[in-house]
Amino acid sequence: MSLGKPLPIIYAGHIVWLLPEHALWWPEGRVLFIADLHLGKAATYRALGQPVPSGTTFENLRRLSQLISHYQPVQLVFLGDFLHAAQARTASVLSQLEVWRQSHVTLNCTLVRGNHDSRAGDPPLEVNIHVVNEPYLVGPFAACHHPQTHSSHAVLAGHLHPAAQLQGPARDRLRLACFVFEGRSAILPAFGEFTGGYTVEPKPGVQLYAAGGQAVWQLAATSKGAKNAKIQPF
Repeated sequence: MSLGKPLPIIYAGHIVWLLPEHALWWPEGRVLFIADLHLGKAATYRALGQPVPSGTTFENLRRLSQLISHYQPVQLVFLGDFLHAAQARTASVLSQLEVWRQSHVTLNCTLVRGNHDSRAGDPPLEVNIHVVNEPYLVGPFAACHHPQTHSSHAVLAGHLHPAAQLQGPARDRLRLACFVFEGRSAILPAFGEFTGGYTVEPKPGVQLYAAGGQAVWQLAATSKGAKNAKIQPF
């Protein structure tokens, strides 16, 4: 499957590309950012007796490899929640992770710890992923897991798995993952396929970019206030 068309935008004075594959590319620094991979989430649910599909770990890593092969980053930054839970550390998940890392052995990988990482534990030492706490400064950006502000750097975060709800003329609705930008704070959509999300209500000062199929596009801004909505961390 070919990659979609990225959308270049200016963020905090720098060009970044919003990728339809739910990732952000900083071409100047050749850094690829992804949030909320949640490897082994399906395995965690199966361990609890839930009949969820298998194969999500393989598919997530395949999609990630495709991005790496295309963009050739010098660094890959995970914005938290790399493994979903302690139950995700199955032989199958860890084996697939090791095979993936061997395919990209020279790539500099950094994980900014998220809330799920505190329960799942750091990735195995064998996969050679540098693990740090937030904020982690990368060029002009503060790589974080939890959305926040930073005194000197523009924030890139995850955690919330944002989605936008589109409404058609026949009252039909479509919910798509999205990027959220507000001032010098940005939230990336979840990269993991089996993650869920929360619907972002449009409000003044917040710009949403929907990611669907092979494209990313800017959604029309609104002058209306946000509706009451609970934000659920995953």
